[in-house]
Amino acid sequence: MRNNWWKILGVVMVASSIVAGLLGPVPELPILNETIRNVYFHVPMWFAMIMMYLISVVYSVKYLGSSDRKHDLIAVEAVNTGILFCGLGLLTGMLWANITWGDPWPNDPKLNGSAIATLMYLAYLVLRNALEEEQKRAKISAIYNIFAFPVMIVLIYILPKMTDSLHPGSGGNSTIGSLDMDNNMRPVFYTAVIGWILIATWIGTLRYRIRLVADENDVTL
Repeated sequence: MRNNWWKILGVVMVASSIVAGLLGPVPELPILNETIRNVYFHVPMWFAMIMMYLISVVYSVKYLGSSDRKHDLIAVEAVNTGILFCGLGLLTGMLWANITWGDPWPNDPKLNGSAIATLMYLAYLVLRNALEEEQKRAKISAIYNIFAFPVMIVLIYILPKMTDSLHPGSGGNSTIGSLDMDNNMRPVFYTAVIGWILIATWIGTLRYRIRLVADENDVTL
């Protein structure tokens, strides 16, 4: 029970953020209106994704230094979990964009960068499946993963800030926190971010354990 406290905390934080996100007060804003509530759901998905990709990079580096297969398995399952939250982030973002911008996928640098970054990590999984020899697969995919992470950061966060973008915090726009969120929203937002990161970590650890069991029984995932 002592080792599971963070899982319980994650469930409580996510549940409370969902309730507060749907029922709590939000500021009256032009264009956004009630859709500002999506900040509790869309943005935390990206935070969880970034955390999973970061964990994956850390364990890819560890694998290159140790050749420990467990480090490789943690890296790939962290990527799998990150892609799950990437998908959720894209879906919630498309819903929000369709309401506020009139198009689920406008020609926006941040959206296009997100699409390229997603394809990069899908390519990581394809690369792994294309290599049959275990150590070669783990080493090459680890090197790819280490380079993919900074490229993803550039595509999603740095390039949009250097050009015109519809997203808050990009192209000279104010961030959504400074522009739209009030003191009632911030506690719910940060609770959602931390809660979803904990849930993502939990999912990643479950996938890792399933992978270990599958390996012991020679089952391919």
